[in-house]
Amino acid sequence: MSVRIDGEKSDEVPERSRVVRRILRGPRPEAVPTLIARACTLVGVLDIAAGVFPRFRHSRMHRMAEVLPGSFGPFAAALSLSAGVLLLLLAHGLRRRKRRAWRAAVLLLPAGAVSEYVYRHSLVGVLIAVALLVPLLRHRGEFAALPDPRSRWRALANFILMGAGSVGLGLVIVSVHSHRMVGDPSLSDRLEHVLYGLFGFEGPVDYTGNTSWTVGFSLGALGLITAITTIYLAFRPEHPAAQLTEEDEERLRALLDKHGSRDSLGHFALRRDKAVVFSPSGKAAVTYRVVSGVMLASGDPIGDVEAWPGAIERFMDEARAHSWTPAVVGCSETGGEVWTRETGLDALELGDEAVVDVKDFSLSGRAMRNVRQMVKRIERAGYETRVRRIRDLGEGELERIRRAAEDWRGTDTERGFSMALGRVGDPADGDCLIATAHKADAEAGPYGDLKAVLHFVPWGTDGASLDLMRRDRSADPGMNELLIVAALQAAPKFGIEHVSLNFAMFRSALARGEKIGAGPVLRAWRGLLVFLSRWFQIESLYKFNAKFQPRWEPRFMVYASTRDLPRIGFAVMQAEGFVNLALPRVLRRTSRAPRPCAHGVAERGVRTPSRA
Repeated sequence: MSVRIDGEKSDEVPERSRVVRRILRGPRPEAVPTLIARACTLVGVLDIAAGVFPRFRHSRMHRMAEVLPGSFGPFAAALSLSAGVLLLLLAHGLRRRKRRAWRAAVLLLPAGAVSEYVYRHSLVGVLIAVALLVPLLRHRGEFAALPDPRSRWRALANFILMGAGSVGLGLVIVSVHSHRMVGDPSLSDRLEHVLYGLFGFEGPVDYTGNTSWTVGFSLGALGLITAITTIYLAFRPEHPAAQLTEEDEERLRALLDKHGSRDSLGHFALRRDKAVVFSPSGKAAVTYRVVSGVMLASGDPIGDVEAWPGAIERFMDEARAHSWTPAVVGCSETGGEVWTRETGLDALELGDEAVVDVKDFSLSGRAMRNVRQMVKRIERAGYETRVRRIRDLGEGELERIRRAAEDWRGTDTERGFSMALGRVGDPADGDCLIATAHKADAEAGPYGDLKAVLHFVPWGTDGASLDLMRRDRSADPGMNELLIVAALQAAPKFGIEHVSLNFAMFRSALARGEKIGAGPVLRAWRGLLVFLSRWFQIESLYKFNAKFQPRWEPRFMVYASTRDLPRIGFAVMQAEGFVNLALPRVLRRTSRAPRPCAHGVAERGVRTPSRA
């Protein structure tokens, strides 16, 4: 809903209209799909149990099945096992209201019910399947979510995971009939039998009676499911993740030109692996990326604050259409208030951003003694610094800096999402600052006298935000401190009044936990953070930032439900590059062809880790 002010469309939604709209929508439609998904999981487990642990009861149908040619038992066991495995795979899609998962479940449930009755003669199993089928049909309108971004590389992951699961379940199937085994086959024999059976061949293990047929058909069914699902994922149409188009980037840059000084993370919205939704008037936008079913936005919305509600509404509509879990990481206090007010989501403080006011920065005083001594020592060792705009560098020097930044990266995986631009030296980013450290008398390396690089993105017209820090591992310690001091001292000639440094997660807990009088809970929480700092640089980033005597600006995460926090946290770690589920570099496809930037020069695809 929108109103007009002075003849111009606005995205500010009156509170009364917003409340009425929420009432008309009714409660969030998550309870029914979740319950059906859980019931689907239960039925899948029962179907698998029916195929793996058969318990025939004496009945006329059983006695008839024993004398009929071929017997129904082995086929029904395989069908029950197949239906159970597929229902387990579909449960996650049903919980997320996916239409294709609903269609497949509607077909599989009757098949599972038939196999339950034919193989086990279980009326209870049939009734459970029917009891789940009825609400599926009744609430079919709830399952209308669109597909997720996907690629054919998921086929390989499916083959590996399904293959491992089939081998494990196959060992259970082979071993559960131990009383009918001929002899005493070893574990290696049973594993060999499973591997042969998955491909439809007879293995070394033999059974008395018709058990060999039952085991053989069950193993063959597992192998067939693995093959079918892998082939389906390999040949289904791709739905690649949305990317920032040239038109989107131009519109975002126009918004940043007007409102970029409001948020230090605004320029990071120009990462080209993000997608964007605009408000109806085009005065505000939210950029995001979908990671493991989480629609993850970062920082505050871009643009006019009065137009934020319209952009947030579009963001939530997109999340509902695909049944993605909405989340925001790294928003400011103002942004968190708007997000929670407009959506009913909750907010959690993540940490603090270190911001240095240039006019108040000085190396004098006892508090700056360590930084001052380190900088003087490095300068005496023969290092010099240069601070320039990207547009003032030649292409040859830019290329050298790009290659050095790539080579000096400390991890195989690129890191950064919420506070990283993802490129260095693009002509469209000519206002970015770059600080470099050089040592003229050093032994010439592949990058000449270059020893360290810091890259800053614009924060409006009078600010800068630290993007990345890279240094030669053979250089003297303190390169980052040297370049930050150089950038702060050179800031006035570029018209820069404040500089945003690294983000320190859980800074307040670390700071309060080490003070006298801290309680046992706070000390324990700080101890856990210090332990986790061995892998995630939590304490080291806080202490590094604190050297420069910054002011601390809190940053928040916005989320829908407490039960979503583990999933959102995992998605954030994937987006930031701390958890990598991608294929090894040698197996990855080459990236898509670089698209021209705003100035006609192709994007080089240099991606950078987060600030530290």
